[in-house]
Amino acid sequence: MENANATSPSDFPEVPDLHWSAEMELDDARMDQTHHEMVDLVARLRTLPHDQQLEPYRELVRHTVEHFAQEERWMVATGFNADNCHASHHETILDTMRQVESHFLQGDEEIIDRMAAALAEWLPMHASTMDAGLALHMKSVKFDSRTETLADPTLVKPATMSGCGSVSCS
Repeated sequence: MENANATSPSDFPEVPDLHWSAEMELDDARMDQTHHEMVDLVARLRTLPHDQQLEPYRELVRHTVEHFAQEERWMVATGFNADNCHASHHETILDTMRQVESHFLQGDEEIIDRMAAALAEWLPMHASTMDAGLALHMKSVKFDSRTETLADPTLVKPATMSGCGSVSCS
């Protein structure tokens, strides 16, 4: 008997290609550069046949680990608790990304396609919400993401925020 709840790839709407655009810029050059790199990695991955995806996927995972660690350093430096919802969101995404490789190696040839499509859908929303809030907060406390320093450390109250990235949701 067929599972009435089973779905096939055709049951899901097509996720559009991901391309860097001016609308994705958050007015922080280093953050924008990192996001642009991730967009390019995801976009490239989505063009590859299954038998050529594993190494570029591993590159994307490495990039994402560094990307998230960078943002989490910035959060702590600008007054977030180390355990905040933005960092927790990163952890969830990375946990999922790490599981994909083992599923691929066990024979699920389409799982990298599905993960890349999910990231293409997720990244613009995450950037325009949580990361935009972080960028705005960093600007408000005069944090330089290139040098990872504060122009005036007295503007930051250590470990005062646990929210998603902005003062308004702390």
